[in-house]
Amino acid sequence: MKKLLLDFTKDELSQELALFDLKPYRAEQVYNWICGGADFSEMTNIPKSLRETLSEKFVAVGSEIIKEAISKDGTVKFLYKLNDGNLVEGVLMSYKYGYTLCASTQVGCRMGCAFCASGKDGLLRNLGAGEILSEVVEANKYLRKKDKNARIGNVVLMGSGEPLDNYDNVTKFLSLVTESQGISQRGISLSTCGLVRNIRRLADDGFSVTLCISLHATSDEKRLRVMPTANAYKIGEIMSAAEYYFKKSGRRVIIEYAMMRGFNISESDAIKLRELTKNFPCHINLIPLNDADSNLVGVNRAEANAFLKKLLSVGASATIRRSLGADIEGACGQLKRRYINGGNNEN
Repeated sequence: MKKLLLDFTKDELSQELALFDLKPYRAEQVYNWICGGADFSEMTNIPKSLRETLSEKFVAVGSEIIKEAISKDGTVKFLYKLNDGNLVEGVLMSYKYGYTLCASTQVGCRMGCAFCASGKDGLLRNLGAGEILSEVVEANKYLRKKDKNARIGNVVLMGSGEPLDNYDNVTKFLSLVTESQGISQRGISLSTCGLVRNIRRLADDGFSVTLCISLHATSDEKRLRVMPTANAYKIGEIMSAAEYYFKKSGRRVIIEYAMMRGFNISESDAIKLRELTKNFPCHINLIPLNDADSNLVGVNRAEANAFLKKLLSVGASATIRRSLGADIEGACGQLKRRYINGGNNEN
């Protein structure tokens, strides 16, 4: 099986290519090309014979964008095809401060959250570190076609998959994307449904990404109705691990909370949510629920504002997340499922 060049750090790649008698300057040339998303045929300052030799042993490109959907708000949904034919999604979002890419970390997901389309078919496999990186690289290529100076400035690991269920590859990606794309850990957010042991491991390993906890309920009983992982990870344990991460990293923790009518937006929920988040710096990110073919019902703007007001009145730090890409099926897994189910000819 061929190795993916994007899986290597610069030093690792130099060592790997030294086995083929490549001089360090040649290894650096190859590294610069792959960081820009070039395949071997595009590496014009490298001899053709050498490119052919490398192509027999390695893969330069980890994924390709095979479909894009552009929202009226400027958000772009990408469908990536991996080298084994599997599909994952990414979302490119434009803000005043620059571009953010929502990237996937697994093909599918085994967490089974009721409101998420990406896990409906279960987990197929983990993405390698270089495959995750390739999502960023390909998105940067897309941007450069429109503006040679445009680039991804922030990454959110909130696409398909549970990042902490793919711990080794995700943490290797964090190093790779900083080195190759210049995106610091402070520009990266990682969303987890609460894998307690790996939250603590992330802290102990010295990472400083923004930790986002998908909570969505204020009691274990209610959370279990929408998140099967509540069987294994209780809210108290998750919040204790989140506090540990804050103390180790110094980074404020984000609590993700999808608002669902008749389920988690009462005054009692607001009080409990404040109690859960009062012991260390937390910000509550209220999320308008996307339609993911579930039986759950989201809230309208008035209901969302009313719940926000309840939270603010009890002293919580909270905002409503800006909703982007609703008209292009921005929720994780929706574009992929439509493509597989026969919508691949749509614009």
